[in-house]
Amino acid sequence: MSELDEFDFTDLFVFDMANNHQGSVEHGLKIIDGVGAAARKHGVRGVMKFQFRQLDTFIHPSHREASDNKHIPRFQSTRLEPKDYQVFVDAAREGGLLTMCTPFDEESVDIIVDMGFDIIKIASCSAEDWPLVEKASESGLPLICSTGGVGLGGIDSLNSHFTHRGVDFAIMHCVSIYPTPSEMLELNQIEALRQRYPGRPIGWSTHEDPDDTTPVMIAVAKGASLFERHVGVATDEITLNAYSSTPEQVDRWIAAFKRAKDMCGGQDRPESPEIEQESILSLKRGVYAKEPIAAGKLIDREQVYFAMPCLEGQVDSGVWRDGAVASASIDVDGGLFKNSVSLPGPPPELLLKTAVHEVKALLNVAKVPLNIEFSTEYSHHYGISNFRETGAVLINCINREYCKKILVQLPGQQHPEHFHKLKDETFQVLYGQLHIQVDGKHSILGPGQICLVQPGTWHSFWTETGVVFEEISTRDVSGDSYYRDKAINRMDRSERKTVVDHWGRFQLPEVLGGVGAE
Repeated sequence: MSELDEFDFTDLFVFDMANNHQGSVEHGLKIIDGVGAAARKHGVRGVMKFQFRQLDTFIHPSHREASDNKHIPRFQSTRLEPKDYQVFVDAAREGGLLTMCTPFDEESVDIIVDMGFDIIKIASCSAEDWPLVEKASESGLPLICSTGGVGLGGIDSLNSHFTHRGVDFAIMHCVSIYPTPSEMLELNQIEALRQRYPGRPIGWSTHEDPDDTTPVMIAVAKGASLFERHVGVATDEITLNAYSSTPEQVDRWIAAFKRAKDMCGGQDRPESPEIEQESILSLKRGVYAKEPIAAGKLIDREQVYFAMPCLEGQVDSGVWRDGAVASASIDVDGGLFKNSVSLPGPPPELLLKTAVHEVKALLNVAKVPLNIEFSTEYSHHYGISNFRETGAVLINCINREYCKKILVQLPGQQHPEHFHKLKDETFQVLYGQLHIQVDGKHSILGPGQICLVQPGTWHSFWTETGVVFEEISTRDVSGDSYYRDKAINRMDRSERKTVVDHWGRFQLPEVLGGVGAE
C-alpha cells in the first residue's frame, strides 16, 4: 500500500440509502437493519451511505415550490433533519457497518466531519464541482469519487488533485443511467482505469437490474476493489425504484461477488494442487529402456523410448536429457526411475535461454517495449549455474557520451557490491521493487523512484519481487567495474558476462563455447 492509501478500500460494499428512507426514520432503520444483516451473513465490510443537501441554499428560491426539475420535489418531500441522520448513523454502527455520506454543498462537508462519518463520497454529478471537491479534500477523510458522465480528462484532474493533496481516495466506474441497460454497463472501463491509475483502488457504482448478478461477477474479474448500489425496502405503500436492491437482492448480490472471487482466484500463479498433479501425471509419458542397461553405464537417446503410463517416481519425457547414467541395472521395457538413474544438470545455454523467456515475460508485465536494436549482457559473477541467485540481465540501448541500459532482475537475484571509477549513473525503477545499498545505506525503491550512484561509490542491488529499472549514465567503459569480492576482479570479463546480440538465444551455445556451468 502506498503512502496515499492508508484506508483499506478492498472488498468494500457501499449501500446507498439516498432518498429511499422516504422521509421516515422508521423506514430508514428497516433498510439499515436489512442490508446490515446481509453484510454480516456474508462477513463483508459494509458501508451505509447517506446524502446531505442543505435544501434552503442548495435549491434556488424561485424553484423551491415549483420546478421542471423532477428531483426538487423528491428532495423536498423526503427531507430529514441532522438529528434523524444521527439515529441512522448510530444504528448502522450498532449493526457493524461503516458510515459514509455524499455532500452536495460545502456546508454539508462540515456537518459530515462534525458527525464523525468514516468516508465522504463525491457523486458523479459533483465530480467536476471544484468548490465542493476542494472542500471535501480538506476534510481529512478518505474519499470515494464516482465518474459517471466524466471524461478521461476530468478523471485525470481528479486523480491529480487528490494525489497532490495527500488524500486517501478511490475511483468508481459508474454509468449514471437509472436503471442501466446491460449493454451500457461498460465494465471494461474498470480494467482501463486500473491501468491508467496503477495502484489506485478502482470500484464500481452500479445501477443495473438488481436481480441480475452477472455484472458484479464480471466486475470482480475486471479487478474492481469496491462496490456500490442503491438499497431500499418495498412495502404495500412504497414501490422501490428499478435500480435499488432489497435486502434479499443485496444478499444474492454479495453471494455472487463471493462466488466470483472464488472462481477468479489470485494474481500469483498458484502451486498445482495434488489432484491436478495426479491428473497430469496420468497423461504423461514415462522413459523406458529399449534394451537392458547395466549399472554405471551412460544412457543415450537411442537406448530409451517414451510411453504411457508415467509411474510415480519415474523419469518423464519432459525432464529426460542425454547423458544420464544408470545407477542400477534396468531391464528391457523397464522404467527409468529417479532412484535408478542420474540425470545431468541443464547445460549453461539452457539456463540462460530460460532466463530470456522469464525476462521477456517480466518486461511484458512491466509494459516496457523494446525494438531489436540492442545487445544483451547476462551477468553471472558466480557461474551460470548460480545465475538465478547472483545475476542480472542488462539490455544495452545506447552507449555514446551518455549511456542508457534497461536492467532486469528476476525474483531473488542479487548483484554483488562494486563501484565504478569513471561512470556516474542514475537508476530509476520502472516496475517492481529494487533493494539498493549505496555507500552502506540501504533503500527500497518502487516505480518512479530514483537513485544516484556517483563514481567511486560502493553499491549493490537485489530484488525479492522481480524488478525492471533504467540506468542512465555517462559512457560505459569496459573494465570500469571493481568488485568487493576480489575473486570476481580476477575473472576475465567473458567469465562473468555473456554478451549476445538482441536476446541471442541461438548464439548462446556458440558464445559460451567451453564456458562451464560453474
